[in-house]
Amino acid sequence: MNVRKLFAFVYEAAVTGLAVAFLALLILRPEILFKSRAIDVIEAPPPAVSQGDGGTPTSYAQAVQTAAPAVVNIYTTKVVTQQRHPLFSDPSFRRFFGDRFGMPRQRLESSLGSGVIVSRKGYILTNNHVIRGADEIQVALADGRVGRARLVGADPDTDLAVLNIDLPDVPAITFGRSDSLRVGDVVLAIGNPFGVGQTVTQGIISATGRSELGISTFENFIQTDAAINPGNSGGALINTAGQLVGVNTAIFSRSGGSQGIGFAIPSSLALAVMEQIIEQGHVVRGWLGIEIQDLTPELAESFGLRTQQGAVVAGVMRGGAGAKAGLVPGDVLVSVAKQAVPNARGALNAIAALPPGKTVTLGIIRGGREMELRATVGERPSPR
Repeated sequence: MNVRKLFAFVYEAAVTGLAVAFLALLILRPEILFKSRAIDVIEAPPPAVSQGDGGTPTSYAQAVQTAAPAVVNIYTTKVVTQQRHPLFSDPSFRRFFGDRFGMPRQRLESSLGSGVIVSRKGYILTNNHVIRGADEIQVALADGRVGRARLVGADPDTDLAVLNIDLPDVPAITFGRSDSLRVGDVVLAIGNPFGVGQTVTQGIISATGRSELGISTFENFIQTDAAINPGNSGGALINTAGQLVGVNTAIFSRSGGSQGIGFAIPSSLALAVMEQIIEQGHVVRGWLGIEIQDLTPELAESFGLRTQQGAVVAGVMRGGAGAKAGLVPGDVLVSVAKQAVPNARGALNAIAALPPGKTVTLGIIRGGREMELRATVGERPSPR
């Protein structure tokens, strides 16, 4: 009996000691238990459940005051070489007029956009199309300071780019929870439309998860009716707490101005892309080396299929991961890693989310028969 009591005492003491040690480790060295971020971004806590009192805010000044200092204006310049007329290369023309008309001319082309400071280390999020091809990038802060920015990296597939400025004590915005946004939530767009200076517009979330817009390869846009105009690109879409929930990217317009349909990249996607750019220099995505297209009703009928779920393999790159797995044109891809794919875009996103080097199962239909193939995922080449 005494032995049992002794054993119970020792057991309880050991468990208590382990618990105390775990708590001490959690408090003193949390980076051992949790992966530390490459940059010191500020993330908002999970949103509390709002009870609501039926009241409507009369002002969003506090939200703007919180976020606006971290929103910057971006000015880019690039040298453009004007192509000379073919006539200038004609030997007869050059014999009479010499080379003074044949020399190519160069001119400076400037453009403007917006960006968001997301780290006190000077990292800035913006759109890739804002800085694409720029020879020089200048950033103007809301407090009046101006500095030259360095391009850390860009991801054309999501139209995102990361810059860095070497200025002391820069403000940084807080990341909100874009995956918690609901249709009808109030949002504010901050940017530099038409170069008039920092401007704020207000609207609501019109939709989430917008895709197939032809803006970028990987699309998961927030749609809003907050006015977004040329120059707003790369600016901040914030919630009523002044937290970043999106990066303003594009407008749907027939006139070139805002018509109440704007699109922003969710902050969760922007943060994930930014971290990979900073850590690895580019975004790593899975790749099979195949070309796919949607399974239309006509194609489904021609293949003798009763479903339109899946994607048709239209082409297979020689020597690619898909070819090595045995995929051939005409196969219908219905699942990736045991997860059903609804269409071509769903299949593309599922493949891109796979880590290179991983072996996965591909569910296909070939000649009316269901089959499974094993593929070792490659790395998607960086877009030029």
